[in-house]
Amino acid sequence: MTMIKGSLVVVRGAGDLATGIIIRLVRAGFRVVALEAGKPSAIRRTVSLSEAMYDGTARVEGITGIRCDQVPEFWEPGDPVPVLDDPECRCLSRLAPAALVDAIVAKRNLGTRKGLAPVVVAVGPGFVAGLDADAVVETHRGHDLGRVLLTGAAEPDTGVPGLIAGFRSERVIHAPRAGRVEAIRAIGDLVAAGEPVLAIEGEPVNAAISGVLRGLIRPGYLVRPGLKIADVDPRCVPAHCHSVSDKARAVAGGVLEAILMLGGAP
Repeated sequence: MTMIKGSLVVVRGAGDLATGIIIRLVRAGFRVVALEAGKPSAIRRTVSLSEAMYDGTARVEGITGIRCDQVPEFWEPGDPVPVLDDPECRCLSRLAPAALVDAIVAKRNLGTRKGLAPVVVAVGPGFVAGLDADAVVETHRGHDLGRVLLTGAAEPDTGVPGLIAGFRSERVIHAPRAGRVEAIRAIGDLVAAGEPVLAIEGEPVNAAISGVLRGLIRPGYLVRPGLKIADVDPRCVPAHCHSVSDKARAVAGGVLEAILMLGGAP
């Protein structure tokens, strides 16, 4: 299938990385549908269209996502992006998209395979290009970030966050226990090392480093031990909390390149 302006692309996921991809595709003239879980666990909520699943709508860098039970019958490029509660991709046979992008970033394959659409692109580790997808886009920070792979796999997940301003694991806060989250600070706040940023069932959870609270899981979310629940950015620029990250932009460029390469330019 040759891509033309207005061709439909389905994106699995609407977290911060997927949202960067969605925005790039919409601005390139594609119609996009996002598939999400009913209760997403994104922490960079201010730049995630997945928040539409809770609030009905979400807006990031001028692009609006709207929670829908089904895709509107009459819908043009530039209209709000439908965000469906459909993590299993049940809608694919009905929508018949020109391309499918797996941007869940689960570090493993949750059911994406070649043939689900004329062009299938997978983001990050857990996929083999030519086997699970037509192309895989590298998500590991470094020289190859955003590279399109037509054979082989992205770099494996190391479990260690990328280096930002000299910090890796210290940037990310994981749940020390199970329970419901209570917010103490808000996304965009400047926090100090050792300061509590949230609580789980009344037990404070502290930041390990000083910086801006760039990500915070939705208050009231029922977390499991080890789940990523917050992110502190040592660069201390609050405005970064409200714009697509450099990593998401690089990966989005790779996804757009892969779709155009494999399906023809719009």
